[in-house]
Amino acid sequence: MKLTIEHLSKQYRRDFWGLRDFNLELGPGVIGLLGPNGAGKSTLMRMLATITKPTAGTIKWNDVDIAKSPDTLRTVLGYLPQDFGVYPNLNAVEFLEYMAAIKGLDAKTARRRIDELLLVVNLKDAARRPLGGYSGGMKQRIGIAQALLNDPQLLIVDEPTVGLDPEERVRFRNLLSDLSGERIVVLSTHIVSDVEATATEIVVVNKGCKLGHHAPEKLLKVLDGKVWQWLVPSAELPALKQQHIVSGMLRHSEGVQVRVVSEHSPSSKAQAILPSLEDVYLYLVSANGVKH
Repeated sequence: MKLTIEHLSKQYRRDFWGLRDFNLELGPGVIGLLGPNGAGKSTLMRMLATITKPTAGTIKWNDVDIAKSPDTLRTVLGYLPQDFGVYPNLNAVEFLEYMAAIKGLDAKTARRRIDELLLVVNLKDAARRPLGGYSGGMKQRIGIAQALLNDPQLLIVDEPTVGLDPEERVRFRNLLSDLSGERIVVLSTHIVSDVEATATEIVVVNKGCKLGHHAPEKLLKVLDGKVWQWLVPSAELPALKQQHIVSGMLRHSEGVQVRVVSEHSPSSKAQAILPSLEDVYLYLVSANGVKH
């Protein structure tokens, strides 16, 4: 299976493009689409889900243009949008039966899939409780269950861990990793740790443009020898932030241990350290970032 995006653009106003000349080719695995809020991630997700039409460019599923043949993709698509909502008075089984009917599953297949998926998302014991009483994490898990009803080959999840507590976030990441297998999972997020924990490939996006697309290990090499750490007095922090990308700070009684991204050693006291994905992300989306 293959998803190909060629010169994709989306214009909302004369002076505003949500996405501009975007190119990407994806195969099976978890692809982390990483970028700040407003970067164009949700615009891309909606076009992939055949909800929004592009202004220019094409999206191809196994070499078939989905603008011309949307059902080619829709039959194998699972989608969890950022603003996913539930019917609070329905329980999990009733809600999934309703969604299965919308997706065109026959009753026998739907019952089997619902039983399987409630186990997969660990909601079997809460299956008869009204969804209005579910926690944020439970609602996200029922959202994943509805997206998986048709056993999709392409699964799209948009900002799925926003608002979740740390335990639910870890559970959700593990669930996405387990679901990858022989399918393409596109995870859109602005939270670096989400893609760090799950993604086999990472695509960094900002202002509607692709800044990088690599396996995590290769992406880290972008900053080899460019991340530094040392102790500075608190009074020097404002000036330091003006001059460099500060990716981390840890306060001590004798000052602040800073983590800085810089092409060259920013201080005689600075020591080179191994880069993290957070460092790379901040570097790429900053004004000083270089496209890769």
